[in-house]
Amino acid sequence: MIRNRPSIKELAENIALEYPEKITPLEKILEDEELSVFYDSYGKNNFDGMTFYDNGKFYIHINTDLGNRPDSARGRFTLAHELGHYYIDSHRIGLKKGLLKPHPSITNQKQFDQIEREADFFASCLLMPQERFSKDFYRKKFSIGLIDFLKDEYSVSRTACAFRFADIGNHDIMIIYGENGKICWKYCSEQFPYQYLLYENKVAPNTVMGEYFLNITDSLFKKEEIWAVDIFNYVKDDDIQRKFFEHCITYKGKAFSIIWEE
Repeated sequence: MIRNRPSIKELAENIALEYPEKITPLEKILEDEELSVFYDSYGKNNFDGMTFYDNGKFYIHINTDLGNRPDSARGRFTLAHELGHYYIDSHRIGLKKGLLKPHPSITNQKQFDQIEREADFFASCLLMPQERFSKDFYRKKFSIGLIDFLKDEYSVSRTACAFRFADIGNHDIMIIYGENGKICWKYCSEQFPYQYLLYENKVAPNTVMGEYFLNITDSLFKKEEIWAVDIFNYVKDDDIQRKFFEHCITYKGKAFSIIWEE
């Protein structure tokens, strides 16, 4: 659970809506707040972003070695995340007083640290404020094409867009990310009909993701029907014939699936 979720959402979305641009102009926010950001090479096995407080000023450092450019989807999310540390009261005060030590942020990984989850949520609301975002999926049928349309409209990654859609979209979805045949994390809409996977850690074999890890070849961008009993736990007898769709996107031994029911 994210602490103060409504207040973080209100804070981030109010900031975004101060600007008329659909793609939240992070550079204008930096300018208005007189914040210094440094894009530099910090190594591929290091952080995406980090925020410091020193001599009365905040400084944000962004790692270009991980694809964080001012105009890239990853770079924009990293910067928005670091702005969360600046804007969220408890983060800002903690950094100022030395109670919250500067720590590395890693983009596109599911965060388990409370502080990082809050900053991720702030970034999501800042880049995709509900008032604007919801207008672009209103009355549209769900598909991976809708996610890709939205990510381009808001200059965010497919992962970030799918997370936001899972929270406030008009269709319940589940997102699964796997590496080397193992489930790294999952996330789903609050009303998604199944909350638990059949296998806790490993990828279910009778899925597109499972097929990929069984025989890794080229990258996949593939949609297929799957049975609920092949991927979810606690499927009732009455739902044995229940089917879902899985669209799986893979790259270099990593896989990302979105699952939904029509």
